[in-house]
Amino acid sequence: MASLNKVFLIGNLTRDPEVRFTGQGTACAKLGLAVNRVYQTQSGERKEDVCFVDLVMWAKQAELAERYLKKGRPIFVEGRLSFSSWQGQDGQKRNKLEVVVERFQFLGAPPGGGQREPMEGGEEQPRGQAPPRREPAPAASTKEAPPEDDLQLEPEVPF
Repeated sequence: MASLNKVFLIGNLTRDPEVRFTGQGTACAKLGLAVNRVYQTQSGERKEDVCFVDLVMWAKQAELAERYLKKGRPIFVEGRLSFSSWQGQDGQKRNKLEVVVERFQFLGAPPGGGQREPMEGGEEQPRGQAPPRREPAPAASTKEAPPEDDLQLEPEVPF
């Protein structure tokens, strides 16, 4: 049977990233995300629900999170759910469901002035400047395009 474990979230960070390092030196960041849902009841009343989600980032992403993410910053997250269970010091069984972040993207302008925005490849750009435009690579094709002489064009249809 097929299975899928994929999560996409957009929300605001509820706390600054908390970064620790494993014994091998790999960075691990723990963050919180608030995801809002606005809806209207049958009576026409506008309501808002907030879902708080724990996030985990590893390696380079964790280091970027520590450097650029702050409480209140909006981000887009793509990841997978991870469930863990353990016994607490009080003997009670504990459970936790969190999102292991595979990719994330900054949304909106960063709080504060004069900061620099990270770009693809770890480069930085001054805040407020658009990243350089990159033309998409031509799509790979298994067949070669026919020479222009071999193209048969339909006759023009007058309207």
